[in-house]
Amino acid sequence: MDREQVAADLKSDEGWRPNVYEDHLGYKTIGFGFLVDDRKGDGMPKEIGEIWLNYEIETFERGLKLALSNWSRYPDQIQRALLNMSYQMGIGGLLGFRNTLRLIDDGRYQEAATEALNSRWAEQTPERAGRVAEWIADA
Repeated sequence: MDREQVAADLKSDEGWRPNVYEDHLGYKTIGFGFLVDDRKGDGMPKEIGEIWLNYEIETFERGLKLALSNWSRYPDQIQRALLNMSYQMGIGGLLGFRNTLRLIDDGRYQEAATEALNSRWAEQTPERAGRVAEWIADA
């Protein structure tokens, strides 16, 4: 898997903010979509954001390897999509996409993409969900 591509995707989807801000759900956030306590918010150097982002990607990838028995067999595009989704929603949130994950396991990627778009996630972040679903469909 191309981790630089995953990082580029997450940077594009999350955007960079050096100071604390409220995300679309009203949570105090910083950097590349990192939730923080607003009492600590003087901003973060972008280099630290890069380090933190790469740390998160590695952490989520390790978690996904444990949570998804077929992880190592998924095409890179599927891994890219599932990493992006888990970064946004957490691994527990991703695991809630049971039908999508079952369809991915069956190699039915177009159906999996359609199923992923039939969600609150897609309603809340339609552009990102559409882009990620395309990666699934094109795998």
